[in-house]
Amino acid sequence: MFQGVSPCFTKVNYFLNYSFLIKGALVTTKKQKLGNVGEQLVASKVDCPGCKKTGKSLRTLPTNFVCVDVICDFCGYLAQIKTKTVSDADRLPKQVPGAAWAPQSERMEAGIFFPLFLVLVETVGNKRSIWYLPPDLQTREMFTPRKPLRSTARRAGWQGYDIKLDRALAYPTRIL
Repeated sequence: MFQGVSPCFTKVNYFLNYSFLIKGALVTTKKQKLGNVGEQLVASKVDCPGCKKTGKSLRTLPTNFVCVDVICDFCGYLAQIKTKTVSDADRLPKQVPGAAWAPQSERMEAGIFFPLFLVLVETVGNKRSIWYLPPDLQTREMFTPRKPLRSTARRAGWQGYDIKLDRALAYPTRIL
């Protein structure tokens, strides 16, 4: 099953990774594909909020880069992107799922909040929207940890978090 795969890709990594192998080919999950759609949409449609450089200066970072998804290749601006399927891309959901709680918690303890892009993709049709929440409008209270995964889960003990948008100092601004 692991033939032709880099030696650093071990059985342990197989079970800890979001991806899995089928006949030696790396396959991504639906959630990963959705996240990639959101990252590519922001990188292709949004000007850097840091330096205001136009012309696609935002670049996606490698998969599983901790807490950030894009960087401006001009000024180094970093941002996080969360993508969610919704029935209406014109309406903000009350909350969106985050990622791993531990790195987010560590950064909040250090007073570090990354800008947040929220990409909403309609379940029916092709309508999408992009919303932006700068770090100075984020609060610790809007990031709430979920229960750790059960001992029987593939990634037992892993803990994620949710982003409760109504706990920010202001709602995100729609930019697309």
